[in-house]
Amino acid sequence: MVGAAIRARLPWVPAYAVFEHYLVGLRRTWRAGVFSSFLLPVLTVLGFGLGVGAYIDQGVGGVRYLEWLVPGLIASTALQVTVGDSTWPVFSNFRWVKTYFAQGASPLRVGDILAGHLAFVLFRVLTTIAAFLLVTALFGALPSLWAVATLPVVALLGLAVAAPTFAYAAAVSSDSWLAMLFRFAVIPMTLFAGVFFPVESLPEALRWLAYATPLWHAVDLCRAATLGVAPQWSIVGHLLYLSAWAVAGWLLALRAFRRRLVV
Repeated sequence: MVGAAIRARLPWVPAYAVFEHYLVGLRRTWRAGVFSSFLLPVLTVLGFGLGVGAYIDQGVGGVRYLEWLVPGLIASTALQVTVGDSTWPVFSNFRWVKTYFAQGASPLRVGDILAGHLAFVLFRVLTTIAAFLLVTALFGALPSLWAVATLPVVALLGLAVAAPTFAYAAAVSSDSWLAMLFRFAVIPMTLFAGVFFPVESLPEALRWLAYATPLWHAVDLCRAATLGVAPQWSIVGHLLYLSAWAVAGWLLALRAFRRRLVV
């Protein structure tokens, strides 16, 4: 009876209670993440787009280098924010502060706990990229109004990356494995998935590795949107590939969370 009464007080979507929990925490800590999630990419635009771009007279494929670079930075920034919010916070909720166990002791289901936290990660990604779009528009680096379409793209990228990262962070035994994820996955993806130079300039074997990453698909979609051109690959193909990552990641994360939270 008590459990039913508590459940009746939860929102219609119970995961929203989890999402709201992280929003309350963000109100106190948002300043700490401004540099890494917003100012650093802007400095990268200034350094690479305006600095290095000044030495690239012909641009890339006839497009000014700054305009070509910005969509890659949009996608890579979304990737880095996603992984940052899906590694140590998830590991901490299991190992250190044990927030998930407290939530699991309430009427919330495992799926609610996972969905609420994933929703917060997507919220962080969308607000970061929205601010990034505003600043880069002031630099004149968004020639097409279709640039707003990058927001649903980065949301899908965020889910495609966050869900499997949640599963990974829930399964590892030490936070050293989280640092390895950045070193051997995030950094190589950022360098070789078409953010700073065309993937076509890579050797064929490395090119196919780049195509296999979710980041390249998001970069291609974001670049097509900001430049107002067709992507290199099928739009439907890109979306289906990212969706496959998201669905597989969700199933893996749900399984990992249930193993840890269900006695």
